[in-house]
Amino acid sequence: MCCALLAGAVLCPRDADAFCGFYVAGSGAQLQNSGTHVVLMRIGTLTVLSMQNDYSGPPADFAMVVPVPVVLQADDVRTLPRDVFDRVNALSAPRLVEYWEQDPCASATTAHTSSMSHSIDDLLGRAVAPQPVQVHARFAVGEYDVVVLGAGDSAALEQWLRAHGYRIPDGAAAILRPYVQQGMKFFVAKVDASRVRFVGGRAVLSPLRIAYASQGFSLPVRLGLLNSSGEQDLIVHILAESRRYEVANYPNVTIPTNLEVQDRTRSAFGSFYEALFRETLAASPGAVVTEYAWSAGSCDPCPGGVMGLSSSDLQTLGMDVLGPSYNLSAYQSRVVLTRLHHRYAPTVLGEDLVFRVGLPIQGGREDTPGNGASVGGVNAFQARYIIRHPYGGRIACDNPRRNMWGPPPSRGWGAATPVVPPGLGAERPAAAASSHSFRGSGTPWRTARHARARP
Repeated sequence: MCCALLAGAVLCPRDADAFCGFYVAGSGAQLQNSGTHVVLMRIGTLTVLSMQNDYSGPPADFAMVVPVPVVLQADDVRTLPRDVFDRVNALSAPRLVEYWEQDPCASATTAHTSSMSHSIDDLLGRAVAPQPVQVHARFAVGEYDVVVLGAGDSAALEQWLRAHGYRIPDGAAAILRPYVQQGMKFFVAKVDASRVRFVGGRAVLSPLRIAYASQGFSLPVRLGLLNSSGEQDLIVHILAESRRYEVANYPNVTIPTNLEVQDRTRSAFGSFYEALFRETLAASPGAVVTEYAWSAGSCDPCPGGVMGLSSSDLQTLGMDVLGPSYNLSAYQSRVVLTRLHHRYAPTVLGEDLVFRVGLPIQGGREDTPGNGASVGGVNAFQARYIIRHPYGGRIACDNPRRNMWGPPPSRGWGAATPVVPPGLGAERPAAAASSHSFRGSGTPWRTARHARARP
């Protein structure tokens, strides 16, 4: 790989990351969601939803409520290791890379113009008497005691939760009502605080994975607004065979990529990207931003230590449901990872996110010109930002070859310093006044060049 990767995962913005459900407190305390990482795997009509959630509040028993289309049984639910989410996020997050101009007088066989690895694989209603709440299933998994509920209306569900000692956030009944009217069930995972590991007074919950069959492919995010204290970010990762996904009910846009930035960006990458993201949304209000669409098993450049998702990672996130008779190796080589990023205020988001298949896109590669996404080929798009160091040595040949970029020279006129990415739950970086203040002189980026990521 002919570059130095400075930041492999950055800017999962953190003021209040959206959650695809809401929390209810047994102690009467107000709980707030402060960080959620969602990974969806779509296999035919089967959805495997993996959630890593944080909560803030007193160490008392509480539960989370997530609408699901079917009754879940114990075999449909499991806990997961947390580190698999770190690898997914590191692989797909915006990255800052660094290139050095190679010796213009060196042999052509030692110079490189691209770091491409060529290993990409394709992959409301009137008030009526509340109907009884049905308890369809009860089971325990990890620190969670799970019940799956059905209800005749939202008032019945609210009454059930209150009767069992939970204080529903204000406004829950109105937001629950559309799900009840659709015939959705409610996955209630009660957390026993005595079985939770706390670090520094903060709960560290085991990630949960649930699997269900459904013709539609969507993510219920409206309930998460109930635990929001303000502006929220939602970052969704989707794994699917040979296809990327985008949203069907909001505008789609790709983040500007392949921008050349100044050397000082290394120490302020978070602020630069936060400014760029805000500028992207200002140009396309309400849009969902595609930040990554690439083969899940490869990367270029690869963030430190993560060379793609392994077969074990993919099975942890849902591929195991295919069963032993399926050619898992062939399937793994075709899986595409999509990263979607949406930011909204509680008064703005009116619908859950509905997903659809998008055409393949490319961008953010050394051999891909432009700052947007081009449609076609295989999915190979990433948010990539570049620091370049012109050659600083003596040029003593008659026909020097300039602009040959690659790794740092062996004798020290520059070196990369890795930037440690913030983890889930960190504060959102403060935005710079403008991303343009970080740009290199050769970056003719304009808002009008944002590439729409819809077929």
